[in-house]
Amino acid sequence: MTWRKGITVEEIGSPQRIAPHSVALSAEFTEGEEQVSSGRLILLHDPAGNDAWHGTFRVVSFARAEVDLEMVADPLLPEVAWSWMTDALELHRARYAALAGTVTASYGKSFGEMGDAADQADVEIRSSWTPVLDDKEPLTGHLFAWQDLLGHVGGRPPLPPGVVQFPGRS
Repeated sequence: MTWRKGITVEEIGSPQRIAPHSVALSAEFTEGEEQVSSGRLILLHDPAGNDAWHGTFRVVSFARAEVDLEMVADPLLPEVAWSWMTDALELHRARYAALAGTVTASYGKSFGEMGDAADQADVEIRSSWTPVLDDKEPLTGHLFAWQDLLGHVGGRPPLPPGVVQFPGRS
C-alpha cells in the first residue's frame, strides 16, 4: 500500500482473543509539525467464519481529529462524519456487509491548575464492517477508504479520482 503524503503507518500489536488471525495498524496524518488526524485499523480473520460478522473477515476502524469549537456543537456533525466513512467506501468500490459504528463529538474545558489550557473539541469515528474480498476485490479499496477517512476527519478531503500524489516517506 502506498499511503497519501503525510500519512505514516506502523504495525502495532493486534488483539489475540477476538479472532485466530489479526493485524493492526496505527496511523498519523501530519502536515509539517501539525498532526491533522490519527487512527487505528484492525483486520480480523476467522477461517471458520463468525455469525456476527456475516463472513470470515472484519475490519475495525478508529479515526480521530481535533475540530473547531463551533463544529463540535453542530447537531449535524455525527451524520456528516458518518457519511465520510460510507462515501470513502463507495468511492473506492470497497464492498462490505454489516457496517456499524459510532460518531462521538466532544468538547473539553480545563479548570484549576490546567485552566490556562485552550478549550478542545474532537470528533471520533469508530466503525467496523465485513469486507467483501475475493480475487477481484482485494483489501486495497478498504485501505484507501480508511486513508480518505483519516483525511476527511482532519479537514483534508480525499484527492479527486484520477489524481495521483507522489508518495511521501511512510
